[in-house]
Order: sequence, then structure tokens, then C-alpha cells
Amino acid sequence: MRTALEIVFWLSAGLIVWTQVGYALALAVFTRLFARVSDSSPVGSLPSVSLIVPAHDEETVIVAKVANTLELDYPRELLEVIVACDGCSDATAVQARAAGADVVLELPRGGKIRAQDAAVRRARGEIVAFSDANALWDAPAARALAGAFEDPRVGYACGQVRFVQAASGADATNQEGLYWRYELAVRGMESRLGSITAGNGAIYATRREAYIEVDPIMGHDLSFPFNMVKRGWRAVYVPEARATEKMVPSLEGEFVRKRRMMSHAWPIVLRGGMLSPRGYGFTYALMILSHRLLRYATPALHLLALAANVALLADTAGALYTITLVLQLALLAAAGLAGTVRARPLLVARYYVLTTTSLAAGLWDWLRHGTTAAWDAAEGTR
Repeated sequence: MRTALEIVFWLSAGLIVWTQVGYALALAVFTRLFARVSDSSPVGSLPSVSLIVPAHDEETVIVAKVANTLELDYPRELLEVIVACDGCSDATAVQARAAGADVVLELPRGGKIRAQDAAVRRARGEIVAFSDANALWDAPAARALAGAFEDPRVGYACGQVRFVQAASGADATNQEGLYWRYELAVRGMESRLGSITAGNGAIYATRREAYIEVDPIMGHDLSFPFNMVKRGWRAVYVPEARATEKMVPSLEGEFVRKRRMMSHAWPIVLRGGMLSPRGYGFTYALMILSHRLLRYATPALHLLALAANVALLADTAGALYTITLVLQLALLAAAGLAGTVRARPLLVARYYVLTTTSLAAGLWDWLRHGTTAAWDAAEGTR
């Protein structure tokens, strides 16, 4: 019995350490040894780009978004701006037209994905690019993103979104920026080795012929990269294509946002094709396992490690398992204390505990009552 408990504990703890830290370290080694040499040759003729902005009741930000898009360093004759209004009940459509959008679609409420699908069918560009209504692109971003498609193997490219704090002082508790910088570093190494395992909604693009119409509850961020790989394309990260977006101010708000995101992500994992190895090479399959599947399994792994640790101490007291239990309980205590003491290490612990919990909460939500295709803006991001 003790041997079985030890196997459960060390396997669970080892997988947590691997997915959170070890995988990134391994990527760093393999990137130095086997990374693709980037092509620094000049970009040829620019492709036509249709930049699509799905919007639901975005009248507070849509004018600034359209203006930002029209100010991009990209030939105007090659840039088409499409705003896809998803059942808007405010002045989003009127303001988008007045701001200079080339096409404004007024659609019944069907969710972000169906609004994007409708816009792609209407688009004229060779490349279809996508952005959120509250995300602002740097002027060179469109050129950098389009440049990725000089490689005929690339079907999907996402840029670098930088989250900026929307609050200050005691209200600014979210530690997403710290995590996101780590995530982008991992994403960059994945891209250099082959393909990334996830993107972001603020700045990304696909070839028009590579675009996939997915289930409306399954977002592009997670479903597009691995599906592109299965279809023979590369999915790459372009850090030179930059955008900024306001993050949710509070840790509690970030928990709500990630819980909603995971209610859309779990259907992709469990029935959307991610689990099927068909179409993956060995390296990409290992990336999916390490960066996605084990990361999403972290709540269960933590529970197994904690339960096995307690059982081992109940069976026979030992210094090693006393230390490991103290470390686990200290993490939980630090997360709880961060509710009243706003120290950075405590806030990081609280961020980790809440975002890990959100993975399980999103699964519970999906299994209990399904997931709606419609979405609303996250708290404090507009």
C-alpha cells in the first residue's frame, strides 16, 4: 500500500513540476540544439489582408479600434477592415461605419465564432486577420504578421499581446502579466521548433484557404493551432507583431475570465480532436501533452499529490513527507493570506491557486450545463 501511495505522490508531483517548469527548461535546451533557422530574407509583395473585428456591444471602444486599424503601416488598398457586429443592441455598427470601417456586418446574436465565420465569407483578403475590439495593434504589426506567410508552410500566425494593468494601487492584484511573459517565452520556443500549441484572440491571422469553421463554442485560440498542424500547416508565433490589451484588474476577476475560457476549452480537448494523435509528429504530440493536456490536468494532479501525502503521513511519519505536506499547505495558506496582505509573492501564490482551480471549475460548468456560444466582455477590460 505504501509503495502505491509513493508512486501516486511522486508521479503526480513530478508531472506538475514537468508541465509548469521542466517542459520550458527542456524546450530551452532543444531550441538551442535543433531550432529552425529564421528566414531573414526581405518580404516580397505584400498580400491583401482582411482584418476582422467581432464585436458585441462595443460602442465604447470601436471607434478607437477602427482608427487604430486604419493607422497601421500597411498599404490601404491592400487592407480591408471588417467589423462583425454580433447581435449588438447599442451604437457599435453606426460608430464603426462613421469611423471608416470598410464593411460592417449586422448579424443576429450567434457568438464570436459565428460572427468571424460570416466575416471570413465576406472577406476579400488573401490573409484573414483577427483582433478583439479592445486590442490596439502597434503600427508595424500587420506587416510583421503578414510576413510570416512568406513561408508557404505557415497556415496560422499569432502575434504578441501585452497585457496592461487597467487599475492601480490596491485594486491591481492580477498577476496575469507575469504568467503571460512566461507563456510567451514558451510559445516562442515551440514556434522555433515547429508549431505552437495555442494562440491568442488579440492578434492572429490565417491564410484564407486554411481557415476552419469550428463548433461555435470552441474558440480559435486553442482549436486553430493543433488543427492546422493536423492539416499539414505550421502554426507560428510572431513576436514582432505586437498588440496591447487591458487585463482584468483583480485576481478574482481573472478567475472568472479563465473559468469561462476553460468552459470553451474543455470541449476542444475532450471532443474537438486535441486528444487524437492523428496528424501529430512525435515532437508536436509531446508539446500537446506537456503544455496542454498535463497543464489542464493540474487540479487533479494537485489533489492526488495532497491526498497521497496525507495518507503517507498517516501510515508512517517521515521527515520528507512532512516537508512536502508543509510546502503544499504553505502554498494554500499564502494564497489565502493574499486576500488581505497585498505582497507580491502572496499574490503570485493566489494567482496560481485561483487559475489552477479555474481549470476544474470550467470543466464542471461545461459538464453541468454546457457552454453558450455568446460572450460578454470581461470585467474592467474596456
